[in-house]
Amino acid sequence: MRVIKDNKIVDDSWQRIHESDIEKGIPEGDVIVPFSYWQANRAELVEREGRLGVCINGDDETEEVAKDLTCFDLIAVDFPAFKDGRGYSHARILRDHYEYEGDLRAVGDVLRDQLFYLQRCGINSFHIREDMDYEDAMKGFSDFSVKYQTAADGVLPVYKER
Repeated sequence: MRVIKDNKIVDDSWQRIHESDIEKGIPEGDVIVPFSYWQANRAELVEREGRLGVCINGDDETEEVAKDLTCFDLIAVDFPAFKDGRGYSHARILRDHYEYEGDLRAVGDVLRDQLFYLQRCGINSFHIREDMDYEDAMKGFSDFSVKYQTAADGVLPVYKER
């Protein structure tokens, strides 16, 4: 699988496990499990080989995720639909309030039009929709040259440059 990470298109070793896949068992290697599965199987997951990530959705409480931040090498934020913006809040809170420094990945219905804004909220890797072109998506990071407000990316907004 390919992803955009830190503004580069890279091959990725992470395997995302969906609720419907759990009955097959958790494979070896780097896995991203649903946050609800993490909550129910924490002890088992901490002991397994490979890196561990969790996938959170808009209904998950950021405060609950933050309790175990040191256990996660990656947090995937699921965007089930383009119009669902709750993941932006999750990302900003995880970066700014809880100072999460690991990989923060946007997954789901992730489109080029969102990349600039998602990155400003602190997301640093992106698994875009399968029907999207990665080279074209990369252009989304430079759609805007001026930033009007402060954000998790630390870029100085234009009004503070005066």
